[in-house]
Amino acid sequence: MVSFTYTAADEEKSRAVRRMKRLATGLLLGVAAVFALSTWAKASGAGAWAGYVAAAAEAGMVGALADWFAVTALFRRPLGLPIPHTAIIPTKKDQLGASLGSFVGENFLSADVVRGRLRGFGIAKRLGLWLAEPAHAERVTAELAAALRGALTVLRDSDVQAVVGEAITRRAESVEIGPGIGKTLERVVSDGAHHRAVDLVCARAHDWLVTHGDSVMQAVEGGAPGWTPRFVDRRIGERVYKELLRFVTEMRDMPAHPARGAIDRFLSDFAADLQGDTDTRARVERLKSELLARPEVQDVIASAWSSVRALILAAAEDDQSQLRRRARASLISLGTRLSTDERLQAKVEGWAEDAAAYVVTTYRSEITSLITDTVAGWDATQTSKKIEANIGRDLQFIRINGTVVGALAGLAIYAVSHALGG
Repeated sequence: MVSFTYTAADEEKSRAVRRMKRLATGLLLGVAAVFALSTWAKASGAGAWAGYVAAAAEAGMVGALADWFAVTALFRRPLGLPIPHTAIIPTKKDQLGASLGSFVGENFLSADVVRGRLRGFGIAKRLGLWLAEPAHAERVTAELAAALRGALTVLRDSDVQAVVGEAITRRAESVEIGPGIGKTLERVVSDGAHHRAVDLVCARAHDWLVTHGDSVMQAVEGGAPGWTPRFVDRRIGERVYKELLRFVTEMRDMPAHPARGAIDRFLSDFAADLQGDTDTRARVERLKSELLARPEVQDVIASAWSSVRALILAAAEDDQSQLRRRARASLISLGTRLSTDERLQAKVEGWAEDAAAYVVTTYRSEITSLITDTVAGWDATQTSKKIEANIGRDLQFIRINGTVVGALAGLAIYAVSHALGG
């Protein structure tokens, strides 16, 4: 059983109920005293007025007692007697909860009721007008940023990295990259976009040869047979270096150099093989698989999440970041459209109605069972006390009204009966 916690407000309400009980009970004792005195006066020959007062007081007592019984029977057994159909709230709590759940389900959780309510509410236009205000858009952006930060904080990096790495690897393995690379290379060669790369390589090669001429000549000399004279090896090294430097210089300075044309033909043939040659495409796929399987590549893929996470957190925390500025602008733009575009309003309202109708029709039993189960879990005595604390004061007014109305009714009945010769 679930017990209620009484707050200071509940205690104040309980004190007010007790004051009203004393007032209602005092009124009952008062009319009882009036009845006793008026009955004595009538018997003593005080006059006709005594009969009228006694009749009114008697009916007031009856009304007060009847309403006292009715009010008391809601929460407990009057005078502790096991009278049937009393202590209704404690004994019928579970049935009341089930009835309340059924009532809510039938009258509030129906698709027609929800659709009609949302349609009359004009949710799309109101939302649009609200979002169109920059201050409101900023508030939504800040809340979204806070939610994003919270989600990123809750997520464990290791779990996300594993998921991201697996997704990227699976995606890369499932897609053949050879034809795509071939098409891209074909367009690059046909547009001549690779010429800049060739120019850069030639320029860097020329600069390197100029700077490291001695290293080149020493490498040539070191590869010469041991029986050749040293001066011959040196001459050969110098000759090779000069020819190599001349060749690279001509490639750098002559756009129509035959070697450049050979590079163009090689790249064109390679692009065609990537698209149509089975063996070349298979080799590219094997190379791709080998690269993906390397630990260094997997580490790079896994670390991508850390970089993305850091970027997102930085953007979410900075209210002047490009991400938040774009989010604010998008929300304001969306709000403006929603507030003016009737077709968009109709779409959004239709989506909202469909979503709400789906929720209430699909989960109606779960929602109503929540009410039923919650009420069933309440402690009967505590529930009765809680309800009495909140509505008991009004119920005591029923006792007071019963006393007054009963007295007036009794007076009227006595007066009519005497007027008719009773």
